[in-house]
Amino acid sequence: MEKLAIVDTHVHLWHPAHLRYPWLEDVPLLNKPYLLEDYTAAHGELPVEAMVFVQCDTHPDDGLKETAWVTSLAEADPRIQGIVAWAPLEEGERVAPFVEKLAENSLVKGIRRLIQSESVDFCIQPDFVRGVKTLADYGLNFDLCIFHPQFANTIRLVAQCPEIQFILDHIGKPDIKNQLFEPWKQEIKTLSEFPNVHCKVSGLVTEAHHGAWTPAHLQPYIEHVIACFGFERVIYGSDWPVSTQASTYPRWVQTLQDAVSGCSAQEMRNLFRENAVKFYRL
Repeated sequence: MEKLAIVDTHVHLWHPAHLRYPWLEDVPLLNKPYLLEDYTAAHGELPVEAMVFVQCDTHPDDGLKETAWVTSLAEADPRIQGIVAWAPLEEGERVAPFVEKLAENSLVKGIRRLIQSESVDFCIQPDFVRGVKTLADYGLNFDLCIFHPQFANTIRLVAQCPEIQFILDHIGKPDIKNQLFEPWKQEIKTLSEFPNVHCKVSGLVTEAHHGAWTPAHLQPYIEHVIACFGFERVIYGSDWPVSTQASTYPRWVQTLQDAVSGCSAQEMRNLFRENAVKFYRL
């Protein structure tokens, strides 16, 4: 197999001494700095040529500070070619000045306002929908991060925003640990029918049984996502360092490569590099 060039579209970096991350207090393994040198050590010999930083759910007052901090890191490591920043989209049209300020930074390619930690109805509240719609004015994408019970309303959100380019993080976080497929399987199919939606093949190991997953546990989920979205709209992500709870970086890459080993060289390049460059405008 040819040595792949990798664009990692889901990298987290954090420094709890500099910024506040309330959720880290509940995850002792992750509650420490994870910095560029740690990321480089984690991927080792793998040829990661570019990365997209994804917001880490800092305290809301630190949202802009996080983007500024990562922008400074990009000066040290030019592989950081994109930022998916945080914005309080639930403010509706009032969020426009906040988004405008982010959009002045050429590294900011998209926004993520976590849906997974909110109520099932959060993403279809009229103000939230209006907030998502404002992204079109600034040419920004939206990363959808949900748990599978929120899938039905996520589809309703997407249906109202045909002008927005969406990407589903972590294939919608199905219950891989218990090998559940429905209704996730049908909902992925429905979501894939919107031409403005891509799917990030990331985060699967974290949804599996951390200590006991095998590639066979992930295979049917990967196959279904690719059957629905095709190799034109699937994009690799590591979800590092959240993924360290369940896997090393190389093991996840190898698992995904093996899962799609029957595909063409071009399809493999699409998954690991080309689609990312296009979607995030790197």
